[in-house]
Amino acid sequence: MKKVVVTGVGIVSPLGIGKQANWDGVTSGRSGIGPISLFEPDEGLITKFAGEIPEFDATHWLSKPEARRYDRFLHVALAAGLEAVEDSGLVIDDSNAQRVATILGVGLGGMPFLEETIGQRIATRKLRRVSPFFIPGLIANMAPGLLSIYTGARGESWTATSACASANHAIGASLRALRSGACDVALTGGAEAVVCHTTIAGFNAMKALSTRNDDPATASRPFDSGRDGFVLGEGAAVLVLETEEHAQARGATVYAEVAGFGATADAHHITAPRPDGDGAVQAMSMALQDGGLAREQVGYINAHGTSTPANDKMETAAIRTLFGDHAERLAVSSTKSMTGHLLGAAAAVEAVFSVMALQQGILPPTINQFASDPECDLDYIPHQARKAEVEVALSNSLGFGGTNAAVAFRSAR
Repeated sequence: MKKVVVTGVGIVSPLGIGKQANWDGVTSGRSGIGPISLFEPDEGLITKFAGEIPEFDATHWLSKPEARRYDRFLHVALAAGLEAVEDSGLVIDDSNAQRVATILGVGLGGMPFLEETIGQRIATRKLRRVSPFFIPGLIANMAPGLLSIYTGARGESWTATSACASANHAIGASLRALRSGACDVALTGGAEAVVCHTTIAGFNAMKALSTRNDDPATASRPFDSGRDGFVLGEGAAVLVLETEEHAQARGATVYAEVAGFGATADAHHITAPRPDGDGAVQAMSMALQDGGLAREQVGYINAHGTSTPANDKMETAAIRTLFGDHAERLAVSSTKSMTGHLLGAAAAVEAVFSVMALQQGILPPTINQFASDPECDLDYIPHQARKAEVEVALSNSLGFGGTNAAVAFRSAR
């Protein structure tokens, strides 16, 4: 079986723009959550804060006319994707373009673009003034589509849409495509940017979001007894994956190996996870089996850790069920405590953090750990990053519809 490695990463998130800004932010335990500035929240909106990308200007990557044509999630997808390709040193030309795939995860797609067009054109019956870029500017598959156009990659190009597990499914599909020989390189990850009235109102109606408007920076509290819901974030992350043979042939720097992937369904409920966590248990177990890894090799888990009562309790139980006594020696953190929940892009951002944790020998913390929950009793790396040499890291993502996906990364050091 072909070995698949990570040779480049790109990321934009509430912690900043670019790999270094994000790594500095996540290892310093800095919160990227604050009051909403992308629009003016009206009185009826219960939650008035989110994780927004600071000082993001799409015209750094696109011309002004191009930026106006596309929803914000496409802006961030392109920003992360172009950084990843540059970081990898990969040159895409006619000699290899058909062997480079673009596979990204997107959960909701162009919600702000949709909201704006409905409000300004459809609701006011100005139908002839709807932009011709309305549909192509918001559809989910335009994220890998634009990345393909701007890089010249001409291999398979498509989108995985599976709620909060979207990006992990995209990474897993890329792993399988590379192993099978369908491509030599895959640009993969995820993008999401849905900080708008419609999205927040919808999640508020479900009572899924934190309402801690008086203290946004501490609102995302994974595994803490005071957690009251997740915090919406935005951003994108892209990883350049290659077969080891291809990477070696061009002298690429290797961050880590993508060792295994597992995916399951709960078959339980449209939004609530199985209380026993069996779907998550099986997804993690499959990822380890796929990579030929023993449970004892895992030293770090970047948890889904949403800061919701049901998820954090279930995920803790799932980790204990799978790892048994070894769970006591595992380091587990939720970087959502700093970035918020990026929905379809969450797993991509967390994959980058997992890969860099292996490469740098530093494990990101879980911030906002104020009060322990007896049902969440693992080592969540509270408050401060930790130096640790880890052989294998797992990155978990669990989504609405009962979808579960886990990716195992192995150190290249």
